[in-house]
Amino acid sequence: MYAVVTTGGRQYRVSPGDTIDVEKLTGAVGDAVALTNVHLVGQGAEVMIGAPVVAGVRVEAQITAQKRGKKIIIFKHRRRKGYRRKQGHRQSLTSLKITAIYSPEQSIEPDVSPEQSIEPDVSPEQSIEPDASPEQSIEPDASPEQSIERDAPPPLSGEGIA
Repeated sequence: MYAVVTTGGRQYRVSPGDTIDVEKLTGAVGDAVALTNVHLVGQGAEVMIGAPVVAGVRVEAQITAQKRGKKIIIFKHRRRKGYRRKQGHRQSLTSLKITAIYSPEQSIEPDVSPEQSIEPDVSPEQSIEPDASPEQSIEPDASPEQSIERDAPPPLSGEGIA
């Protein structure tokens, strides 16, 4: 089973047992993390694609390390102008070990008895339908011709034209 998850603005294809480095997540080493932003889940030929996420699917992971990435050098230079700037950056990363992928088929749903209906009780007196009949149609106050005449600009006179 594999899944495509988004964390830190990037997408990762993960399977149980994989180790990935993602942008820093809060938590200590050994803590469990649930990634719920799952876009795709696949197992063999079966693939579930979300729009934008697959409902009810989560990826469980364990934090194995809080570390920093490789140093990146930013060097700016303008030729013949004496302009040189050097800056370095190291991104904080979290190393995750994927422990499991839970899909809706694997989740345990509570038993709902027939007495505990999910639908609210609606009596006929509380119907949502409007009381308007076809005879009570709404007539516009003005015809389309009147609205065009009203919106038209006043005619130009020849006095102000040079």
